[in-house]
Order: sequence, then structure tokens, then C-alpha cells
Amino acid sequence: MRVLFICVHNSARSQMAEAYLRKFCGEAAEVESAGLDPTSVNPLVVAVMAEEGIDLSGKATRRVFDLFRDGRLFEYVVTVCEESLEGQCPVFPGVTHRLHLPFPDPAGVVGTEAEKLAKVREIRDRIRERMAVLAEEIACCGPRRQERRGDGGEDPPGALS
Repeated sequence: MRVLFICVHNSARSQMAEAYLRKFCGEAAEVESAGLDPTSVNPLVVAVMAEEGIDLSGKATRRVFDLFRDGRLFEYVVTVCEESLEGQCPVFPGVTHRLHLPFPDPAGVVGTEAEKLAKVREIRDRIRERMAVLAEEIACCGPRRQERRGDGGEDPPGALS
């Protein structure tokens, strides 16, 4: 199963979501991230992820349109931009499941260095918790999806679509 996380810059939220889902799913899913206008990975994100034993220091960012141009296909595409920025988030065409899981942008945190780190940790923790749930949802709705369908080919109530 292939999962893509997208956001505007691929510098923070999508990188954290990719790292956590990869950690939770292991080899059961191929997980990537990309952005509309990629920049470098946010140093605060690198720092708070290192606290969790996840090294993003050498992680490159990618353009979502490069993946599309290369013919990459995904079963799940998850946007992680805040709802107020939803119109700016890129939409990846031709996928089976689209999800929108908005998280605050770590680039927007203000305060002292310690305050910024604390705020980015909060965002990281929210992303980690949601990715744990998503890993379970994908396991239920991904490979075993066909087993759960009724005779009419419809998904059961509450299934991801």
C-alpha cells in the first residue's frame, strides 16, 4: 500500500506524518511526502523529531508535481495543512482515498526558542497520535477491505473512502 502526505512546503507536518506512519506501518506501507512549493526541513522539526529517535536532518523535500509527472500512484493521499490554508494545499489526482488531517504549521510558532520548541512538540505529539490511529485505520481498510465488503461491493458504514 502506498501513502502520500502533502502540504504546501513539505518542511514540517508532512515530514513528521511520513516519519511516524512509516514507523507504525513498517514494511506494510510505502510512505512518502511532498509539497507544492518545497523548502528545507524546519530546524525545529528536526530537533523535536530527534528527541523521538527519528533523524530528519538529512531529509530532502520534494515537489508533489514531480511525483505526478513520474507516474507515481498512491492508494492514500493525506493533506496535513491547516483548514484555513486548505485552498492552498495541493490536490494529488487519481487516488483511491483522500484524507484531510489539518495540523498547525510549525513555521508559524512564535516566542523564545524554548517556547517555540514546546509548541512544535505539541504539534509533533498530535501528529504522532493521529498517525497511530491512521495506521490502524489503513490496516482495517487497506488489504482487508475486500474481505469486509458486502455482496454489493459497498464499504461497510464508517469505512474510509
